Amino acid sequence: MASVLLVEDDHFVRAALIRHLTDASHSVRSVGTALEALREISQLHFDVVILDLGLPDLDGTKALKMLRGIADVPVIIATARDDEAGIVRLLNDGADDYLTKPFSAEHLIARIAAVLRRSGSRSGPGANTGMGMGMGMGMGAGTGMGTGMSGTMSTLGADGPARTPIPHVIRVGGISVDPQRRSATLDGVELDLTRREFDLLAYLAGRPGTVVSRKDLLARVWNQPYGADKTVDVHLSWLRRKLGESAASPRYLHTYRGVGVKLEPPR
Repeated sequence: MASVLLVEDDHFVRAALIRHLTDASHSVRSVGTALEALREISQLHFDVVILDLGLPDLDGTKALKMLRGIADVPVIIATARDDEAGIVRLLNDGADDYLTKPFSAEHLIARIAAVLRRSGSRSGPGANTGMGMGMGMGMGAGTGMGTGMSGTMSTLGADGPARTPIPHVIRVGGISVDPQRRSATLDGVELDLTRREFDLLAYLAGRPGTVVSRKDLLARVWNQPYGADKTVDVHLSWLRRKLGESAASPRYLHTYRGVGVKLEPPR
């Protein structure tokens, strides 16, 4: 069961969604305005927020940005807009997923389950996404990283605990990624990355020079074995922009059509 905040101003839609979410064993609180939503989020714990963009008091995009300033709760956008540029902006502003109206209750419930799996059901101001631990545990061996590594972790062996190195800072050319601090820099300048952009960069940086498929990225970064490749492409495009490059003129991120993407130092 998840604690859901439903932000929807249409009373009929809201009542129907509350009924379906409750039938799916979720705990639901609902509000009809952005300001009410912000007040709820600042005072209570939620596992996921369903945010309608067409709110009467505040544009949903502004509400999303304000929400992101006070909590790290997963947000699913419900919108009648289907233009790609608008969806890209929403994802870049911090949305975890989106649904285009009209949608079925089953679709919404499935999206909630997927978002909760990917997020580890974390929420609240300053909440840990778990990616730091996941990256630290997963990149200790077989990645070919030979620079910028320090720190240790305990593993049990036949003779008791053994100390094995875990990565502290990963460096690929001018990019430095610190999985524990969840920070990244380019040529010494800190990158302003969304949670998902950081996870994507950290995963690729842990495999420098290796072509990683979109399917692998969906499974490892989004924890979603099956999904739309466009989800990966959208986040890659925004990560490229923040690295100061484009698909046509790549420096670090190289795309191989039909195969995947590779992060490597500029030549």
